[in-house]
Amino acid sequence: MKQLPIAAKLADKLIASNEAVKQGNHLRLKLFPQESPGFPADWEELNILYEDDFTLVVNKPAGVEVHPSVQGQRGTLAHAVAAYYEASGQSCRVRHIHRLDKDTTGPVLYAKNEFAHYEFDKAMREKKIERIYLAVAEGVFTQKRGKIDKPIGQDRHHSTRRRVSETGEPAVTLFDVVDTFADHTLVRLRLETGRTHQIRVHLSSIDHPLAGDGMYGGTRRYIHRQALHGERLVWIHPWTGERMEVRASLPADMGKLLDDLRAE
Repeated sequence: MKQLPIAAKLADKLIASNEAVKQGNHLRLKLFPQESPGFPADWEELNILYEDDFTLVVNKPAGVEVHPSVQGQRGTLAHAVAAYYEASGQSCRVRHIHRLDKDTTGPVLYAKNEFAHYEFDKAMREKKIERIYLAVAEGVFTQKRGKIDKPIGQDRHHSTRRRVSETGEPAVTLFDVVDTFADHTLVRLRLETGRTHQIRVHLSSIDHPLAGDGMYGGTRRYIHRQALHGERLVWIHPWTGERMEVRASLPADMGKLLDDLRAE
């Protein structure tokens, strides 16, 4: 087990909330305090990919937001996780570490306590949490692998849309071609940054929008959402320091899309 120095900011926060007590040079942590979820419970069956005392990983389906985007919204993954904690007798606050777009599928990482949340946030900043995606893009790639390094900013003409912009935030996406069809390409993508709509904007910017992604130039001939799936999530366990990994199976609609493309 690794030694666990606690940052002063986290220590102060834990002491203020009575989740830690300072004794000389030592800090006694209350790692699992009784907490409320922070969201009303809406029961939905969850596809849980991994769980322990510190961590929950849920495979998000298409059409569900990770958390509310407007006040009073219900039916998000946060509400379903709150219901799961309640039903399983766990007094945890719902703490998502990263987000996926509403129509993107794949693993979402949750921290079950304040210590894990701090460690995961730190790992995100240090790029130690790896998210790997599979996507079906329109057109045939001329390169088998490459890097898209283009800053991304908000589209001033559309509040929810993003675009490549010189004044935007740095954004880097790595891609590898997995399979090629008549007029589509299956690609595996790794994010070096986590900007909103990053994969969708970057692939559109090189004239390979995602199949089904009407917002960024894709057509919906084969699929009615962006063909983007979080295939794998890799993280460092906040307590043991062990490298952890989960994989999420390709959802049915993307499997059918690939079958249709192979049949042409």
